[in-house]
Amino acid sequence: MTRKDSSKTAQLRIQHILNTMGGPSAPLEHAAHRLKPANTQANRSELNPVHFLARSATVYPQKTAVVHDDRRYTYQQLNRRVLGLAYALKQQYGIGHGDRVAILAPNIPAMLEAHFAIPACQAIIVAINTRLNPKEVAYILNHSGARLILCDAEFANLVQDSPLPKVFIEDSGRIDSDPYEQFLGLGYPLADKLGWGGLDQVRDENDGISICYTSGTTGNPKGVLYTYRGIYLAALGNAIEAGLSINSVHMFVVPLFHANSWMFPYSVTAVTATHVMMRKVDYDAMWKALKQEGVTHMNGAPTIMIQLVHHPEAKKFDHPITCTVAGSAPTAALIEEMQQLNMSICHVYGLTETYGPAVRNAEQLPADMNAQDKAKRLARQGHAYLVSDDIKVVNSKMEEVAWNGVEMGEIVFRGNLVMKEYFNDPKATEKAFQGGWFHTGDLAVRHPDGYIAIQDRQKDIIISGGENISTLEVESCISSHPAVLEVAVLGIPHPKWGETPKGFVVLKPGQTATPDEIITYCKQNIAGFKCPSAVEIIKELPKTSTGKITKIALREKEWKGLAARVN
Repeated sequence: MTRKDSSKTAQLRIQHILNTMGGPSAPLEHAAHRLKPANTQANRSELNPVHFLARSATVYPQKTAVVHDDRRYTYQQLNRRVLGLAYALKQQYGIGHGDRVAILAPNIPAMLEAHFAIPACQAIIVAINTRLNPKEVAYILNHSGARLILCDAEFANLVQDSPLPKVFIEDSGRIDSDPYEQFLGLGYPLADKLGWGGLDQVRDENDGISICYTSGTTGNPKGVLYTYRGIYLAALGNAIEAGLSINSVHMFVVPLFHANSWMFPYSVTAVTATHVMMRKVDYDAMWKALKQEGVTHMNGAPTIMIQLVHHPEAKKFDHPITCTVAGSAPTAALIEEMQQLNMSICHVYGLTETYGPAVRNAEQLPADMNAQDKAKRLARQGHAYLVSDDIKVVNSKMEEVAWNGVEMGEIVFRGNLVMKEYFNDPKATEKAFQGGWFHTGDLAVRHPDGYIAIQDRQKDIIISGGENISTLEVESCISSHPAVLEVAVLGIPHPKWGETPKGFVVLKPGQTATPDEIITYCKQNIAGFKCPSAVEIIKELPKTSTGKITKIALREKEWKGLAARVN
């Protein structure tokens, strides 16, 4: 079926619905009561996170849903915009069950709307990293089998060679000039006439709803396929663990193309909280939003929080802000600096394959515990989310390690918060699910209280003279130096020991420290064989789009340069 034929079929179907309904349309406040169920069972419906929006628009239509620069949308307005996009996709392009629709955009209203409108068509959203190059974007478009691209105008060069149809987004909100707003306008007649009544309920909650592609640092990226059920439960899990409520104001820093911003678009909508959209990581703009919009929640890597607390505008808030932190463990210095600003850390752990966060460190600390000991406890990853099955730390025989805080093994997951599969990659899926569990590649210990604590990635463990050295342990030591702002540690070639640790250090503004001083500091605090043999002071560490430190560029430079000298 050609695009023209499928579009015509969709139009005929929608026109049939209009003809058979007749009468005036129901107000959007009653959107949730007009959903078309997939079955007629009185005691079951398929879990669908799109329903969160329909309900919020029904119960609290005038509540502020979205803040983006000088634009404000209520839940009623957001609901109409999502419906307009859904009907435009169906009517203009025949988008339906199982189709993949790609979107290339930063954290803007259109990106949020696509996370509800595309699944509302029973299609699958493919949100693509805006920091990729055209070749990488083309691979994802081809591999996912996308039928259409929604693209922010700033990133038009990334898809200019793609033959797929495109809808460009100016991110202006202007109906007279923004192609995206005009596209929504094509769907508004049906949105206003039918509401949710013209959109079918999901057929099976285990159908695919989203594909998020991994970074692909060791080859082509893999497409992680999420289900309606998984996102629904992950969203509720986040709301519980982060303490979201109708009074919450969440500032989006984690990109929506990164594991759907850890499913928080659905979490925030589920509790009818407010989404504050940040087009880019701009610390001036972030502090302005934190102060003016009454932000209560935000997410990000510790590197994001480090930059925030050292910003010239940083000062104590008159209300608490919960910061959900993942990517690496927060240091004692960061925890103390954030607490001084009335910002608390909710430390979580997860992967793209686990719908983002799936484990939380439930803070249980004695009031008289000192800052260093608090940091050590808060650095542990913790226990599985309420909505997840338990996790295990296992050895190579898939036997669970002792809960003694010493014996190390791999973290494995199974249950509600595990991806359905790697899209169109059965071999990678089979490997990841060996033994009936999802293998993370993260090495950890489990303490007597059940809390897991990551020791390192399997690929990052340094084996020096037969001894295993955790880069996380060395990083923790170096980061406790009063002059250090950020650090990354990796193994470099050594003619005698095979490899030894090297630290890459960014100093705090106005602070000084030499490599020898940092090495001496390490020798005073950790075992000698764990201490870095070299330290390099640099201006900035390489990071991903989410602010997570990426070591691949550092590793390639060191091994290419030093390996030649060793040989």
